[in-house]
Amino acid sequence: MKGKTALITGGASGIGRRTAAELAEKGVNLIINYRTSEERAVALARQLTETYGTKNITLKGDISKRDECENLIIEAFKVFDSVDILIHNAGPYIHERKKLTEYSFEEWDHLIHGNLSAVFYLSKFIIPKMRGNKWGRIITIGFDRAETAPGWIFRSAFAAAKTGLTSLTKTIALEEADNGITANMVCPGDIVGEWKEKDIEDAINVADSFTPVGRPGTGEDIARVISFLADEKSSFITGSIISVTGGKDVLSKIYYE
Repeated sequence: MKGKTALITGGASGIGRRTAAELAEKGVNLIINYRTSEERAVALARQLTETYGTKNITLKGDISKRDECENLIIEAFKVFDSVDILIHNAGPYIHERKKLTEYSFEEWDHLIHGNLSAVFYLSKFIIPKMRGNKWGRIITIGFDRAETAPGWIFRSAFAAAKTGLTSLTKTIALEEADNGITANMVCPGDIVGEWKEKDIEDAINVADSFTPVGRPGTGEDIARVISFLADEKSSFITGSIISVTGGKDVLSKIYYE
């Protein structure tokens, strides 16, 4: 992967931030997208350049809006010839428990566009150059068992968008297979708060009785899988939906909180 360029949406914090570090360590240049966390994004880009020598830039943009996605890619192409790896990490989410009828029209649109339409917008702008290079990696983020289209109480908009995204990811995989482009989805488990940016080593000796493997999940758990899928030798893996949950039934969590 050394010398490739990756765009990570929502890359300034959380799992996106930990993924940026994982890829930079392997020599991947980074476009770190953020919406509000400019200071953290800039500091991260600078730190990774100093540590690994990669060329990294930061770009502001709300990926739920088509025009901002287009501008994001225009600005990226001013610096890099192409985006070789697209990691759609950003995903609007509402923690408040709301039934379908309690969502405002604006909230519904934001969640659907940010989690589903954004992948269409960005892929439409990026895939043509990937085709020209006969190489590309598109990695989306879902949730546990998203490929089965399960119901998820109080999460109607998010669940609908992500289950739709599983189909879109698989479709891209089929359509672009002969162009050397793979598309896969990674589905994190219940990784929350500061654990999103932590390493596996930080969690090894921390007990978590709610997770079958016995420890909390970390950002590194997810970043390692993303990095594996982005690797040149992972070209035979496409259209896959990969859960990384520690065995936890994430959707049922809401009943025992």
